Amino acid sequence: MRFWKTFVNYLFGSERDKVEIKPRELKGNWDTGWALDLHTISSRPIGDGRFDTTYTDIGKLLHRLKYKSDYSVLDIIANTAADFLKGHDYTDDLTCIIPIPPSELRRYQLVPEIAMTVSKKIRVPVKTDYLMKARVTPPMKILEGKRKRSESLKGAFKVKDESLAQCSVLLFDDLYRSGETLREVTHVLRTQGQIREIHVLTITKTRTMR
Repeated sequence: MRFWKTFVNYLFGSERDKVEIKPRELKGNWDTGWALDLHTISSRPIGDGRFDTTYTDIGKLLHRLKYKSDYSVLDIIANTAADFLKGHDYTDDLTCIIPIPPSELRRYQLVPEIAMTVSKKIRVPVKTDYLMKARVTPPMKILEGKRKRSESLKGAFKVKDESLAQCSVLLFDDLYRSGETLREVTHVLRTQGQIREIHVLTITKTRTMR
């Protein structure tokens, strides 16, 4: 019974359309950048490697989707992101949405899946094959320090071609930590792809940027 309820919600959306957010501006080498909200409000250790964590509304939904495979919240996340994007003038000029490629190959690829759901709501196509990994990189969360993360990303991305030259694109990711991945990708899109405008959107960001 639970499976069918989750499956129906995944296809047709749940009873909640979107959640309240407090957007956070992201500074970088892109033209504009935003996270819909912080990921967590607080987190304190309670022993045995466990934490008592309080999430923002959108952070809680992302956690459920990412770590509990709760697809019933996908539409709420996408609706919230789409509603935010519709309030920005640049959205009408977007050629496409470019999701950040995953660090690990998994059966369910979270970022492209959210991007494709957002795409349907704002009617901007997603290009999942334009930005590619040139080599395997470790997950950024396991690397300590900005310098190590930056070094590990050098030469890690490439673009398919210059078909988006002089276009405006939305670079999309789920969680903003230090921003090193987005900075490197933005550099590649500008230098290899000759892309004119790059706008960044993430669902959430961490409270610190370490």
